[in-house]
Amino acid sequence: MKSKILFLKPIIKEKIWGSESWGVSAYRDADCIIDGGEYDGRTLSDLWKKVPELFGHADYPEFPLLTKIIDAKDDLSIQVHPDNDYAQKYENSLGKKECWYILECPDKASLIIGNNAKDHEELEDMINNGRWSELCNEVPVRKGDFIQIDPGTLHSIKGGFVILESQQSSDITYRVYDFDRVTDGKKRELHLKQSLDVIKTPGKYRECDIIHTTDVHDEKQLLESNDCYKVWKMHITKEADLSHDEPFLICTVAEGEGTADGKNVKKGDSFIIPCGIKDVPVTGNMLLIMSAL
Repeated sequence: MKSKILFLKPIIKEKIWGSESWGVSAYRDADCIIDGGEYDGRTLSDLWKKVPELFGHADYPEFPLLTKIIDAKDDLSIQVHPDNDYAQKYENSLGKKECWYILECPDKASLIIGNNAKDHEELEDMINNGRWSELCNEVPVRKGDFIQIDPGTLHSIKGGFVILESQQSSDITYRVYDFDRVTDGKKRELHLKQSLDVIKTPGKYRECDIIHTTDVHDEKQLLESNDCYKVWKMHITKEADLSHDEPFLICTVAEGEGTADGKNVKKGDSFIIPCGIKDVPVTGNMLLIMSAL
């Protein structure tokens, strides 16, 4: 019998700073293809529209979530994302609420999360005068940390990080500063007006806002629950069953390898457990990051 689980082929995107593997996506130019099973070769967006019973949810015209692994060889731009209201008004898109699980990072690492401007007037002055070291709020982090990034939060991932990102299905990014890097003979576009529109002040992010996750074996650990998604961590060390009461469940192998519903899976692989599918057998030694509406 063919597996009812939806295994997906990742989409690899090369960037000036490294690469991204979009493991679960139905976004405009990055529509994942189903790998095997009854729906082999069909796109995720096609199934969302034509076989909605797989997902048990009809409130969204398009598949609403996205999962990627970011491999940063160099620093990403200092950037910000809009919320739903702003993105729908100006970009015809969902906003971009996202969260990070740190898979790899250097020793004594830090990330830029939040800003140090006391109000919008100071924010504008810091940006217009290039006062980046004063503006950017740096937070120490380590492998296994989980960080929620709300729209309006200034942020940047640094070189040497590998991060699993769970997010809304959106690619709307406003660059505030890009270190004057040049590609194809010119500097990349900045989005200062939009950034000033959406960056929230005061926008201080504190170390205590970061979840230092623990490694509880064979149990789902809820890391985040908000109006856009829920995210869990689960370290599989023996045979277990993945059950859920969500419209659908996205699973990504963050570390290790094993099997899911009898199919071999390894680090970087992603699959979706559709609506109504219960007790999916998983085996091996692997870390799963899971998300749902």
